[in-house]
Amino acid sequence: MNQKSATAVMRAARRIVVKVGSSLVTNEGRGLDEAAIEEWSRQISVLIREGREVIMVSSGAIAEGMKRLGWTSRPKEIHELQAAAAVGQMGLAQMYETRLRAHGLGSAQVLLTHADLADRERYLNARSTLLTLIQLGVVPVINENDTVVTDEIKFGDNDTLGALVANLVEADALIILTDQKGLYTADPRKDPAAKFVHEANAGDPALEAMAGGAGSSLGKGGMITKILAAKRAAGSGASTVIAWGREPDALVRLVQGESIGTLLVAQTAKTQARKQWMADHLQLRGAVVVDAGAARKLVEEGKSLLPIGMTAVEGEFSRGEVIAVRDEQGAEIARGLANYASSEARLLCRKPSGEFEKLLGYIAEPEMVHRDNLVLMR
Repeated sequence: MNQKSATAVMRAARRIVVKVGSSLVTNEGRGLDEAAIEEWSRQISVLIREGREVIMVSSGAIAEGMKRLGWTSRPKEIHELQAAAAVGQMGLAQMYETRLRAHGLGSAQVLLTHADLADRERYLNARSTLLTLIQLGVVPVINENDTVVTDEIKFGDNDTLGALVANLVEADALIILTDQKGLYTADPRKDPAAKFVHEANAGDPALEAMAGGAGSSLGKGGMITKILAAKRAAGSGASTVIAWGREPDALVRLVQGESIGTLLVAQTAKTQARKQWMADHLQLRGAVVVDAGAARKLVEEGKSLLPIGMTAVEGEFSRGEVIAVRDEQGAEIARGLANYASSEARLLCRKPSGEFEKLLGYIAEPEMVHRDNLVLMR
């Protein structure tokens, strides 16, 4: 990729996930680094004023809890890690709230587990919450829910969590701020001949061979987890930058197109990746039938599917599952993620959104399938 096109990747990024590691957030374990969090908050405010959307994924709860508890080494027992996280999470959330609020931004603490994203309904619920927060101008600050997880369901590192969140919200870019300048062809601490990698294609197998092991006693990750996170994020079309977290104005300069750190470019377009995933479903649990007017709006105008245009519901499916959208002749015209289960959808057929609460007792979404979660099949 030439410099011009690489520059365009970050300039065009509108929805951005920023992940910061424990060593940066806690100043190598000495306690929350207020100056660093203030600086990231200031830069985030600049990005948001430019019309970009930012979601933070922040490590640091366990490290901050260790400091508050007087522990000098990371515990190995899961219950001790959970206790440290519970103690440290209080300070972490308070610090982000204070520093973001100083720049006119609200913040929200969001704790996730692997189970939240493995289950389709909870996945869709988490996605709706995060998108609503950023639409409200609030910055979500996400961490793994270390107070309740066990080894079997831990993400394992917040680099992976950052990639999963990028996939969840269909981000354009994932920026991983770390204590290293970026990726080298070998570990520069051991090999003086190591060369810096300015850019590469995310998912290139050669990148994993370059990456070393965990680089810090505080966090669980290392360069390898960042390479794998970039590969995962690229699956939904998000490019990744790995950069030094103390680089002056790193976030602002990156979105201006400046070459900082290592850029790992996704080879699949964002919309193409998500819609291809839906199109490739071999078995669908159900379908909805729509009238001619709704079919026309979907196919010709690119609109969302509203329940008022539905005439029938076929099969049994849950919220978040991929369903077919058929016209009155039975032909599949589209498919997408259902915002309502089949039992609810049957009640909503031919009904306007104003009646949803009366029928169901709540309103999840005004659409049966949002246009962002819908792919045309013809």
